[in-house]
Amino acid sequence: MLIELKISTKLREDLIDITDLVLEKIEQSGIKNGIAVIFVPHTTAAILINENSDPMVKKDILEYYKRNVPLDYDYYHVEGNSDAHIKSTLIGNSLTLIVENSKVILGSWQGIFFCEFDGPRIRKVYIKIIPG
Repeated sequence: MLIELKISTKLREDLIDITDLVLEKIEQSGIKNGIAVIFVPHTTAAILINENSDPMVKKDILEYYKRNVPLDYDYYHVEGNSDAHIKSTLIGNSLTLIVENSKVILGSWQGIFFCEFDGPRIRKVYIKIIPG
Protein backbone atom coordinates (compact mmCIF):
# COMPACT_ATOMS: atom_id res chain seq x y z
CA MET A 1 0.00 0.00 0.00
CA LEU A 2 1.31 3.45 -0.95
CA ILE A 3 0.03 6.61 0.77
CA GLU A 4 0.77 10.12 -0.49
CA LEU A 5 0.75 13.10 1.87
CA LYS A 6 0.87 16.75 0.82
CA ILE A 7 2.74 19.13 3.09
CA SER A 8 2.31 22.88 2.62
CA THR A 9 5.36 24.67 3.97
CA LYS A 10 5.31 28.34 4.90
CA LEU A 11 8.98 29.18 5.51
CA ARG A 12 12.21 28.79 3.57
CA GLU A 13 13.55 26.53 6.32
CA ASP A 14 11.44 24.67 8.82
CA LEU A 15 11.07 21.36 10.61
CA ILE A 16 7.40 20.41 10.54
CA ASP A 17 6.19 17.79 13.00
CA ILE A 18 4.19 15.29 10.95
CA THR A 19 4.15 12.55 13.59
CA ASP A 20 0.40 12.49 14.19
CA LEU A 21 -0.38 12.58 10.47
CA VAL A 22 2.01 9.71 9.70
CA LEU A 23 0.82 7.59 12.64
CA GLU A 24 -2.81 8.17 11.65
CA LYS A 25 -2.18 7.03 8.06
CA ILE A 26 -0.28 3.94 9.22
CA GLU A 27 -3.06 3.07 11.67
CA GLN A 28 -5.71 3.53 8.96
CA SER A 29 -3.82 1.05 6.76
CA GLY A 30 -4.77 -1.74 9.14
CA ILE A 31 -1.24 -3.14 9.29
CA LYS A 32 -0.60 -5.28 12.37
CA ASN A 33 3.12 -6.01 11.95
CA GLY A 34 5.66 -4.90 9.38
CA ILE A 35 7.41 -1.73 8.33
CA ALA A 36 6.47 1.65 6.98
CA VAL A 37 8.98 3.42 4.77
CA ILE A 38 8.67 7.21 4.69
CA PHE A 39 10.13 8.79 1.55
CA VAL A 40 10.53 12.43 0.48
CA PRO A 41 10.91 12.79 -3.33
CA HIS A 42 12.54 16.24 -3.24
CA THR A 43 16.21 17.23 -3.48
CA THR A 44 15.85 20.22 -1.15
CA ALA A 45 13.78 18.57 1.58
CA ALA A 46 14.39 15.73 4.03
CA ILE A 47 12.83 13.61 6.76
CA LEU A 48 14.12 12.89 10.26
CA ILE A 49 13.25 11.51 13.66
CA ASN A 50 14.21 13.54 16.71
CA GLU A 51 12.81 15.00 19.92
CA ASN A 52 9.41 16.64 19.53
CA SER A 53 8.85 17.59 23.15
CA ASP A 54 11.09 20.66 23.50
CA PRO A 55 10.74 23.09 20.55
CA MET A 56 14.25 24.38 21.25
CA VAL A 57 15.68 21.13 19.81
CA LYS A 58 14.06 21.97 16.46
CA LYS A 59 15.46 25.49 16.69
CA ASP A 60 18.94 24.19 17.53
CA ILE A 61 18.91 21.80 14.56
CA LEU A 62 17.88 24.55 12.14
CA GLU A 63 20.46 26.98 13.56
CA TYR A 64 23.22 24.37 13.29
CA TYR A 65 22.51 23.83 9.60
CA LYS A 66 22.20 27.58 8.88
CA ARG A 67 25.56 28.20 10.53
CA ASN A 68 27.40 25.27 8.96
CA VAL A 69 25.77 25.28 5.51
CA PRO A 70 25.06 28.97 4.89
CA LEU A 71 22.79 30.33 2.19
CA ASP A 72 25.33 32.99 1.14
CA TYR A 73 28.36 30.82 0.37
CA ASP A 74 30.04 30.93 -3.07
CA TYR A 75 28.39 27.75 -4.45
CA TYR A 76 28.73 26.59 -8.06
CA HIS A 77 25.03 25.72 -8.50
CA VAL A 78 23.42 28.91 -9.82
CA GLU A 79 19.80 28.49 -8.68
CA GLY A 80 20.49 29.93 -5.23
CA ASN A 81 19.48 26.84 -3.28
CA SER A 82 22.72 24.85 -3.00
CA ASP A 83 22.56 25.08 0.77
CA ALA A 84 19.16 23.34 0.64
CA HIS A 85 20.55 20.51 -1.50
CA ILE A 86 23.43 19.99 0.94
CA LYS A 87 21.20 20.07 4.05
CA SER A 88 18.85 17.56 2.46
CA THR A 89 21.78 15.27 1.63
CA LEU A 90 23.12 15.43 5.19
CA ILE A 91 19.77 14.46 6.74
CA GLY A 92 18.41 12.05 4.13
CA ASN A 93 15.19 11.43 2.26
CA SER A 94 13.80 8.28 3.88
CA LEU A 95 13.05 6.58 7.19
CA THR A 96 12.00 3.07 8.10
CA LEU A 97 9.52 2.63 10.93
CA ILE A 98 8.77 -0.65 12.67
CA VAL A 99 5.10 -1.53 13.18
CA GLU A 100 4.44 -4.10 15.89
CA ASN A 101 1.02 -5.05 17.26
CA SER A 102 -0.56 -2.22 15.21
CA LYS A 103 1.70 0.42 16.79
CA VAL A 104 4.67 2.28 15.35
CA ILE A 105 7.70 1.90 17.60
CA LEU A 106 9.05 5.34 18.52
CA GLY A 107 10.94 6.44 21.61
CA SER A 108 9.15 8.44 24.30
CA TRP A 109 10.33 11.81 23.02
CA GLN A 110 10.65 11.01 19.32
CA GLY A 111 8.70 12.64 16.55
CA ILE A 112 8.82 12.58 12.75
CA PHE A 113 9.76 15.85 11.08
CA PHE A 114 9.49 16.97 7.48
CA CYS A 115 12.50 19.20 6.81
CA GLU A 116 11.96 22.10 4.43
CA PHE A 117 15.09 23.87 3.19
CA ASP A 118 13.82 25.65 0.04
CA GLY A 119 10.30 26.80 0.79
CA PRO A 120 7.67 27.81 0.92
CA ARG A 121 6.29 25.05 -1.28
CA ILE A 122 3.77 22.26 -1.51
CA ARG A 123 5.66 19.02 -0.94
CA LYS A 124 4.92 15.31 -1.08
CA VAL A 125 5.74 12.59 1.41
CA TYR A 126 5.13 8.94 0.57
CA ILE A 127 4.45 6.16 3.06
CA LYS A 128 4.95 2.60 1.81
CA ILE A 129 3.32 0.03 4.08
CA ILE A 130 4.96 -3.40 3.98
CA PRO A 131 3.27 -6.12 6.06
CA GLY A 132 5.51 -8.71 7.58
